[in-house]
Amino acid sequence: MRLITIILLLLPASLFANDWNALEQPGAIAIMRHALAPGTGDPADFELGNCDTQRNLDARGRNQARAIGAAFRERGISFDRVLTSQWCRTRETAELLDLGPVVDAPALNSFFGRYVRRDRQTRDTLALLREQGGRVMLVSHQVNISALAGQATRSGEVLIIRQHADEIEVLGSILLDP
Repeated sequence: MRLITIILLLLPASLFANDWNALEQPGAIAIMRHALAPGTGDPADFELGNCDTQRNLDARGRNQARAIGAAFRERGISFDRVLTSQWCRTRETAELLDLGPVVDAPALNSFFGRYVRRDRQTRDTLALLREQGGRVMLVSHQVNISALAGQATRSGEVLIIRQHADEIEVLGSILLDP
């Protein structure tokens, strides 16, 4: 038994996280934390429309986003819309995934360091989800996903969720090594 435990601890966590079948469940929605972007938060001179003032994806993050998109496409999975935060790192992630038309959704914007916005933005995201038809994917930030789904995510991790009124059920997770 001890040997099995040691072997399980040595295996990559992503082997246990990839629940592709969760996407087949009725009402399944994919919500992804943006790909790797070194650092935490954004610089003090942050401007929404100016990527030069933001924390952005690096080469590893861009490669991660492309690889995640390829993994979805290899399984024949695409989306009617990919809703994204207006931050450059989320928008670039959404575009590099190449899984459907990318649409800005301000409700998905980060509230890191501005936690007074947490409840309102979470309500706005729930309302946004109720308005959607078809298959959608969201690309957002760790704080937003935690507030919405009650679960933290790693960079590039995709949670599969389902909405029940104002409650979110986590159906599964997909995490590919960068």
